[in-house]
Amino acid sequence: MPSSVVACQHLEVLKSGTMWAVQHRCLSGSSVCQPTRPRQLHRRSCVSAVAAASRTDALRELLKSPTILKGPCCHDAISARLIERAGFDFAFMSGFCTSAARLGAPDTGLISYAEMADQGRYIHEATKHIPIIGDGDTGYGNAMNVKRTVRGYAAAGFAGVLIEDQVSPKSCGHVRNKRVTSREEAVSRIKAAVDAREEGADTLILARSDARQADSLDEALWRAAAFADAGADILFIDALASVEEMKAFTGLQGAAASIPKMANMLEGGGKTPILPPNELQGLGFKLVAYPLSLLGVSIRAMERALQGLKAGQVPDVRDMGTFVDIQMAVGFPAYYEDAARYAKSSLAAGDTSFSSSSNSAGSRSSSAPYVPGFAAATTPAVDAAAAAVQPQTAPVEQQQQQQKEQQAGIVIEPDQVVLPSDLGTSINSIGQQYALSKQYSSTTDGSNTTGDEDRQARWDAFRRSKFFRVHIRDKRTGITKLETRIPAGFIGGLTALIPQVAGVNFEEMVEAAMGDRLDLSKPLLDYVNGNDVIQVLLE
Repeated sequence: MPSSVVACQHLEVLKSGTMWAVQHRCLSGSSVCQPTRPRQLHRRSCVSAVAAASRTDALRELLKSPTILKGPCCHDAISARLIERAGFDFAFMSGFCTSAARLGAPDTGLISYAEMADQGRYIHEATKHIPIIGDGDTGYGNAMNVKRTVRGYAAAGFAGVLIEDQVSPKSCGHVRNKRVTSREEAVSRIKAAVDAREEGADTLILARSDARQADSLDEALWRAAAFADAGADILFIDALASVEEMKAFTGLQGAAASIPKMANMLEGGGKTPILPPNELQGLGFKLVAYPLSLLGVSIRAMERALQGLKAGQVPDVRDMGTFVDIQMAVGFPAYYEDAARYAKSSLAAGDTSFSSSSNSAGSRSSSAPYVPGFAAATTPAVDAAAAAVQPQTAPVEQQQQQQKEQQAGIVIEPDQVVLPSDLGTSINSIGQQYALSKQYSSTTDGSNTTGDEDRQARWDAFRRSKFFRVHIRDKRTGITKLETRIPAGFIGGLTALIPQVAGVNFEEMVEAAMGDRLDLSKPLLDYVNGNDVIQVLLE
């Protein structure tokens, strides 16, 4: 049964495990509740809220699933974000990779607890929900340091923390000169980590032994079993040298038999055989980490790019992607979406000066795009956010200049970077073949008819299900310069991110598409702009 903590006469806080539910049971209509605790919790209406599950809870649930969990190793915020975007089960913040990326130094104990925890916070902020295990190395000292490490890593957002039995300074498990602590100290580190978890650190304990290379397989197996008895959540023996040794590890009995075990597939020439996930699962492993894939390919790609730049050649778009791809990876679309959303929130709060000056058709409550005519260019979402901050009417000369820039296909970002376009009016005319459905018409006083509700429903469904696919290739060579998919809800940002389509009114085209006016098997746009052959399809 969930425990109950009464915070006031009408507000009840229920706890079940790590989940909190807040229920307001006020039936009297009283506007102010009388507190029974020093902290006052006032509510004017009945509410119900449930806290989201932590990433640690998510990892616990994943460990109960029937399939093996695959986790590439990250070393910074962007690598972690890419792992999450690719849909992996979990990620592991490797000490080897983080030391290389942050310090440009080998994994020999040079990186500190503070630097690792700091990197973990950035990684946590850059991702949304993926569970990430952090490399806690030796715990950075004695048992008390181990407890502090576990608490700090949990506070940084790690769903799990690895603690190992090497002496300090430690090193990568697959390099030479391995040394481990005594059995007693090794077990005491895991006990201290488990105590920190039991005292409130919301993280799982991954216990690692390096005794296989430092001593023997038998010693490593003994330590893994002892770590299980001490309360570890996950077990790991690094640098196992054969499939037989891997079977011996997963075949441990006693408390260790039911504890998930991790395999480490060190790419490029480690001591452990590289096996596919299904074979690892067949051997009894629950997790598999890939420590060097992202760092290794990054190093090699940067070396190739530098060699080319030294010879005066920029990287091919097939190797580095386009500027749009890079913006998508680092989060520009989400940023512009938020900017537009908060701009709309400010309008809903009563900022009527913006709506009256920017929408001549009158104030509209719908959040779906309204197309009063055939505008020369779609306004980027960030422009709406900027306009909400500065709603005053621009001088006539400035308005005329802006109209000229729009007709020329120029898009100006907030940082004042101008992205020129050669499209001119030839692209603006494309939108004229699509007529707006009559059900989206307005009355003479500018207010929407009842068809606005249907339009909003159609627009919401469209945002959830549709994408723009943009394909740009070089007319002379046929080489693809850009191939990307952008959510339909990010219409304004499409013209901001891709200067080649500046001046195209996508909102108008979408309105026509929702009214069954388009054959979606054909491109919305298919035209030549200089040396670029550009196609935009709706998917």
